Amino acid sequence: MSEGSGSVIMEASVRSVVEARGVSKHISSGSGSSAARLTILDGVDLRIGAGERVAIVGSSGSGKTTLLSLLAGLDRPSSGDILLDGQSLSGLDEDARAALRAGRVGFVFQSFQLLGGFTALENVMLPAELAGLPDAADRARAALDRVGLAARLHHYPQQLSGGEQQRVAIARAYSGEPQLLFADEPTGNLDSETGERIVELLFELNRVSGTTLVLVTHDAALAARCDRVLRLRSGRIV
Repeated sequence: MSEGSGSVIMEASVRSVVEARGVSKHISSGSGSSAARLTILDGVDLRIGAGERVAIVGSSGSGKTTLLSLLAGLDRPSSGDILLDGQSLSGLDEDARAALRAGRVGFVFQSFQLLGGFTALENVMLPAELAGLPDAADRARAALDRVGLAARLHHYPQQLSGGEQQRVAIARAYSGEPQLLFADEPTGNLDSETGERIVELLFELNRVSGTTLVLVTHDAALAARCDRVLRLRSGRIV
């Protein structure tokens, strides 16, 4: 494995589950003659292999969350290409990208993003149902049991603590048996003790399931537990 300014290349013998090839992201601010182009990511190359645990770190505004969104196919780069499980995302519309993610990709967000009108069980069932997997309810019950919430199946998000909501979000992410899990500041809205329990849970599920884990974090101790740490500065990996 070698690192260089703007790129990280993994050993070729390891199967890649997600790649960025010359990925840049620009947005325009202002309008008319006063419009300016802001560069968020600038020619990023990276490969992440099956089963790896990779942390993306950097200061606020360095492009971490943008890179995560692009790798997950939630957004499109201004230039370059993303390959998810060997398939290029270029030219795919939003529905096609969602279909490609189904059954392959799970998400854990800082803000949990649970559906308030759904119970814990219903929230966790959703990815399996969207992926067309059989026995979605049984999968969801098993996932909630794995995160210690077997007694909270029929509670709504507003009836759960922050730590419990994040555990539901983790169960939801794993219920579809993804190859790849993206986590964006998974402990950012939690106190330190609850955050540590969530971290232990994430890594335990990673070990058991063999899922590739890619997380964005400001927590140096959390990043140090990963196999690789990619540091973003001014839109480039350094």
